[in-house]
Formats: sequence, C-alpha cells, structure tokens
Amino acid sequence: MTHDKKAKRIARHVRVRRKIEGTSQLPRLTVFRSNKFIYAQLINDSERKTIISVSDVGKSGSSKIERAKEVGKNLATQAVKNNIKKIVFDRGGYKYHGRVKALADGAREGGLII
Repeated sequence: MTHDKKAKRIARHVRVRRKIEGTSQLPRLTVFRSNKFIYAQLINDSERKTIISVSDVGKSGSSKIERAKEVGKNLATQAVKNNIKKIVFDRGGYKYHGRVKALADGAREGGLII
C-alpha cells in the first residue's frame, strides 16, 4: 500500500466501516470533505439507499467551518421531518476536528442524537 494521504484516509475509512452499519431505524451519517465543499448523507445500508443528502455547494458563508455547521443543521431538520432522531456517525476516515466536528455539532444542534 502506498503512503500517500488519500490511501491512508481510505484505509481508516474501511477500518471504521467494518464496525458501523446504518439501518432504517439508525441510519449512518457519512461525511465527505473536499477542498472547497463538504457533503453529508444519511444512508440505510441494509437497503443500500441514501435517505437524505446535503452539501454546501452554492452556499455562501464567511468560513468553511460555519458552512459545515449549517450543513449539519440542514441535514438534522430534514431528518427530523422524516422521523429520524438517532444516527450513527461515520467520519469517513477524517480526523474528528474542524469541519467534520462542526458538521456533527450542527447536527446535534438540529436535534439529532449521535
């Protein structure tokens, strides 16, 4: 295996995914972080379907962290409308800080239990 950043992140993500799985009652909140944007999805792994998908593409904000927090809040409001209260958090191999942490905090503020 090569020692570049992307390969290491993917290895961490595979390791995390071995342990968690989303269901219809407890969906998985997965995060993808690019250089410009952040994306979040609620996934039901048992049916292999995406329930909700939210990103900050096209949204303006003063910083990436604030936009990530808004993405978490938007995802939480849509999840509450779909009667989803509890989720499993999948950080996607990223460290739990910065934008990933802001997204999780925004989801908690929106009413989700992680």
